[in-house]
Amino acid sequence: MNLSDVHRGVTRHRKPKRVGRGVGSGHGRTAGRGHKGQASRSGWSLRMGFEGGQMPLIRRIPKRGFHNRFADVVANVNVGVLEKYFEPGEEVNPTVLRERGIVKENHDILKVLGDGELTKPLKVAAHRFSASAKEKITKAGGQVILLPGKKPVPKNKSKKTKASRTVGAAKA
Repeated sequence: MNLSDVHRGVTRHRKPKRVGRGVGSGHGRTAGRGHKGQASRSGWSLRMGFEGGQMPLIRRIPKRGFHNRFADVVANVNVGVLEKYFEPGEEVNPTVLRERGIVKENHDILKVLGDGELTKPLKVAAHRFSASAKEKITKAGGQVILLPGKKPVPKNKSKKTKASRTVGAAKA
């Protein structure tokens, strides 16, 4: 294989397919739509998941369980991992863990768990700590810092109760 063969046939700015421009163009007459049927008509489009009147796959497979798409995503880090990747006296927080590639996924909350041993004094900042993780960090001479989580959405309290409406109506 030659290096010049690698990009042969690959065009950067390909011209659009010009359909319906005569038989000699190669895309004339039916313009690539075939003969008759729904797909040959103008204005036709296919809904996503449509299977020609057959019961769609998404409706055929059973649904099980519950998925809360609004739930907080929690990333877990064990104390043994902190022992491995950090020097004594270093500060550990979510941004440092992400920079070093220890925590890769997007998360809302960082929780430190107590699996493993810790001998170095570290300043660990996270949203949650297990009891054993807190104990091991403080025992090693480190410091535990609780980060604030996301603020809860306040519920609308402007709705009047039934009792308050009846009391007001009795006075009038």
